[in-house]
Amino acid sequence: MDAIGFETHDHKGCIRDGLVAVETACADRGLQFTPVRRRVLELLLEGHRAMGAYEILDVLREEGIGSQPPVAYRALDFLVSHGFAHKIERMNAFIACTHPNETHTPAFLICRKCDAVAETHADPASGLLGRVLQDTGFRIEQAVIEAVGLCPACAEAEAA
Repeated sequence: MDAIGFETHDHKGCIRDGLVAVETACADRGLQFTPVRRRVLELLLEGHRAMGAYEILDVLREEGIGSQPPVAYRALDFLVSHGFAHKIERMNAFIACTHPNETHTPAFLICRKCDAVAETHADPASGLLGRVLQDTGFRIEQAVIEAVGLCPACAEAEAA
């Protein structure tokens, strides 16, 4: 078992399950899940961490898949636009979605010390933001929620 985000899980199983979920979603939606798109998703799933486009491109280049930035950016754009990955704005990096077949608003917990990222669900229409929506009549179409702090491992190490 390996740690993902801040939880322990079966790492090989989650990679397999993530790929199967995206393959199925692509088949159901008539989307092309090309070898490059698949490999980029594999890299995000294998690392269980946010990766920058150039870091992904370096791996693709080493594997002989592509050496130009558009190769990585096109694959990442596809994965993000279809909800299979998310962009972590604070880090200018990408992470595989942990719930690729669910409609949800992700929120990211980012460790300021080790850069671990955990995805959780958010409901932007509730709480303070929900009250502002009611008062203004604004309708949210997309929200990016990123909280920075310490993951349990770093908090424990800092307390010691």
